[in-house]
Amino acid sequence: MAAAAAGWLTRPKPPGLALAFIVAVAFIFTALLFRRERAPDSGRAFPAGEIVVGVDASFPPFALDDGGSIRGLDIDLASAIAAELNMPVRFSNIGFYALHDALISGAVDLLISALRVDPARMVELRYTASYFDNGLVIARVADATQADIESLRKARIAYEYASSADAEIRVWEEDGRSIQRLPYELPEYALDALRLGLADAAIVDATTLRLYQSDHGDWTARYKYVTQDLYAIAIRIDRVDAAKLVGGALDALKEKGELARIIDKWL
Repeated sequence: MAAAAAGWLTRPKPPGLALAFIVAVAFIFTALLFRRERAPDSGRAFPAGEIVVGVDASFPPFALDDGGSIRGLDIDLASAIAAELNMPVRFSNIGFYALHDALISGAVDLLISALRVDPARMVELRYTASYFDNGLVIARVADATQADIESLRKARIAYEYASSADAEIRVWEEDGRSIQRLPYELPEYALDALRLGLADAAIVDATTLRLYQSDHGDWTARYKYVTQDLYAIAIRIDRVDAAKLVGGALDALKEKGELARIIDKWL
């Protein structure tokens, strides 16, 4: 009786059941793998047959509602992505603080609105690769040999007072770098000081520098990024097909030089 009981406890599972279990596991694994690697589909990505883009059109040159139409860098970028995907695009002008609610609720498919990459929001949405870096740059005159903080010890540095540039300079000073501060009311005034020879360098964001150079066509500056401020397209985290299609379209625009052309048009 004890021997019989021991035999029952050590009896192997019937081969038929084991095989069925293995086949079932393999089937599920294959199905999951196929689902993960399947090609994105525009019908699943944008079931309404159009791409609805949320944008705050009060932030030129990225987006501006001039009363008749919305225009700007972000508008051209969204239109180029839609063209790349061979789909129509529609814009929804939304106040900045309501943009994320519109995306999460499904009122819009994408947000293209000079949005910073925010790690705290990655539980509910995903970002594409960055399409523009609006970080701080150190600008020097075009014939300067270098444009970095290490070459500017004891130099006259112009910047906007009480700005992120001001905060960055304070960090450098805490690290022991000796700097002659030249605070100005506006970042454009800091660039004026550099252009007129009143400063050795200026620290401003990339957008300000590019716009300033556009307005002063006879003057150019050498510059180097010192911080990052990445702008990217936001998509709801469960919209996997949309994210793949939009990310792929953005990559294609970069490779063809179209993204650079759009940026140069507006900045």
